Amino acid sequence: MSPHTHRMRDFAERLLAEEAFAATPSEGSVPVAFRVCEKLRWPLTMLAGAAGFHSLLLRALTLAKREAPSLSAVRVNADGLLVRSLDGGVEPHLDNQDGDGGVVLVAHLLGLLFTFIGEALALRLMHDVWPDPFFNTSIANTLTAEGTETHEQQG
Repeated sequence: MSPHTHRMRDFAERLLAEEAFAATPSEGSVPVAFRVCEKLRWPLTMLAGAAGFHSLLLRALTLAKREAPSLSAVRVNADGLLVRSLDGGVEPHLDNQDGDGGVVLVAHLLGLLFTFIGEALALRLMHDVWPDPFFNTSIANTLTAEGTETHEQQG
């Protein structure tokens, strides 16, 4: 596993923990990873279009399925939403307690996002979705401490 992958996994774990903590009772039955992807859907659709978001999420899911068998019955529908496929009558085991598949999925989505739009824009986009200053400072410090390049302001 590359250092980039470890950073994205740590970032995904923190993001999922933040989202799980902030969940409302009505969101409790939706896997945390699904909620994270849904919250990113609108800003990424504005940035890359619906087809762009769909492609990004589909690629992240394809990569994640190689590492997390719990995602085998998850698919991306035409609207860019993650859904559980009940083909064969088996409910995928991807709930809020079995987060490994969700962490892997979100880590791949974030990795692709950072690759395609860059760290600064990706962090700004996530700050817009999750505006908690402590959370965002913690994430930025984690990424910086683990080797992500930073650029000092010149002035």
